[in-house]
Amino acid sequence: MNKSATLPTTTTIEELLKRLETLEKQNAELEAKLKKQSELEAKLKWFEEQFRLLQLKRFGASSEKTLPGQLELFNEVEKEANPDLPEPVLESITYQRRRKKRGHREAMLENLPVETIEYRLSAEDQVCSCCNGTLHEMSTEVRQEIVYIPAELKVVKHVQYVYSCRRCEHVEIETPIKTAPMPKPAISGSLASPSILSHIMTQKYVEGLPLYRQEKQFNRMGINLSRQTFANWMIIGAERWLSILYDRMHLLLLMLDILHADETTLQVLREPGRSATSQSYLWLYRTGKEGPPIILYDYKETRAGENPKEFLKGFKGYLQVDGYAGYHKVQDVTLVGCWAHARRGFTDVLKAVPANNLKPVTATEGLQFCNQLFAIERQLKELEPEERHQKRLEKSKPLLDAFLSWLKIQEQKVLPKSGLGKAIAYCLNQWDKLVAFLEDGRLEIDNNRSERSIKPVVIGRKAWLFSNSPQGAQASAVIYSIVETAIANGLNPYYYLRYLFEQLPNLDTTDENALDQLLPWSTTLPVSCIAFNKLSN
Repeated sequence: MNKSATLPTTTTIEELLKRLETLEKQNAELEAKLKKQSELEAKLKWFEEQFRLLQLKRFGASSEKTLPGQLELFNEVEKEANPDLPEPVLESITYQRRRKKRGHREAMLENLPVETIEYRLSAEDQVCSCCNGTLHEMSTEVRQEIVYIPAELKVVKHVQYVYSCRRCEHVEIETPIKTAPMPKPAISGSLASPSILSHIMTQKYVEGLPLYRQEKQFNRMGINLSRQTFANWMIIGAERWLSILYDRMHLLLLMLDILHADETTLQVLREPGRSATSQSYLWLYRTGKEGPPIILYDYKETRAGENPKEFLKGFKGYLQVDGYAGYHKVQDVTLVGCWAHARRGFTDVLKAVPANNLKPVTATEGLQFCNQLFAIERQLKELEPEERHQKRLEKSKPLLDAFLSWLKIQEQKVLPKSGLGKAIAYCLNQWDKLVAFLEDGRLEIDNNRSERSIKPVVIGRKAWLFSNSPQGAQASAVIYSIVETAIANGLNPYYYLRYLFEQLPNLDTTDENALDQLLPWSTTLPVSCIAFNKLSN
């Protein structure tokens, strides 16, 4: 057989090369399409995940608690567990509940004034229907009701008498004049009394009642005071008097070595050079778990890191925050991260998982690590700071080391833009801050203390929506600071504000010792300022 006959001709080789080139081109196009399809599928999966998460945030429960046993499938780390308490018998439950209910009712009513109405038979009716003998009081039956007394307005006229000497008026060149002492008003030339100032502030900043609704309330009571008048009173009261205590608390805050911070949006309509729809910010700074609570708010136009840097100038120590990078500008501080934010990334992933999905979810493992950290913290809650510090090094640090290894492994397996990828990236990027709570037993594992303090502003904002001017926004920040610090120290905000507006106009406000007697944790405050629930305890 002729071997040359089996070899392809030149023309055939050219055709094969063209065909190969065509196939390679088609293959590249198919690979590009597959890659694009894969990207589209990943993007679609991400959008579906975000949609389910938004639906849950809008309509579902907001709690991030994990039910017992929910995550046992992925419990690869040594589990922190306490033995279950023995189940009480039914009779014991019934007895305890009834006793607690009666005690709670009596404790609830004990601080209220009591008016007693007695119902007796007349002398003519105290006759026995059987023998006509005289009846005697055998026993009583008592019924208690809570009576609501509507608010009322009245006018108080302050009449100050001036005295002079009649003899000196006739025979002397100068006549001595004496004036009876009279308390100074909170706002000169105004109808505003300490009580009405504190009422309007409490209604807006504690109860979330906007000024226009308060205006209608007063109109129904026969007084035509406008919301503009109320707003002026709020600004003057805050700038002239409450800001004095605010500045004093700010100074005391900077002397501490552990603080928490957070921020939330605030719309201010008339900011110079900015549109009415621009977002401004209300920054929160507060104390930790030790010492009397101090809660301060600060209005700023932006979320720039220069704002906390300026407010905390002079502070040195630990600053517990979320993952916002602006706090890096604060000098001479150690930033402490928030494990609640880290945990939330994994819970959001699980919330976005379809209900019919039966496959194991990797995010459950990350959530389990976080849950065990929080479980350890609950066990150490009652310990002294030094002992808590040692126990954290024994129990929490090995768990954190294992979690870090897990994060680095999973980082290589997940899509960076997926929910799980973002949760893992957050933990890795914030790791130095997240483990900083190990340095001091006084530090907390999360920044929930700040979130609880910012919540009244968020809730109130839903009612009154915006501030009209920067001056009003700063006045709101000062008033919020005073009332929230008062509440945190167990005071009744209305009576405390009223006491301040009575005392501050008649006080030497340059005397720091005198000012300290008015601070919310002062032991010299009148009993009327203390909330009923604290008196009951």
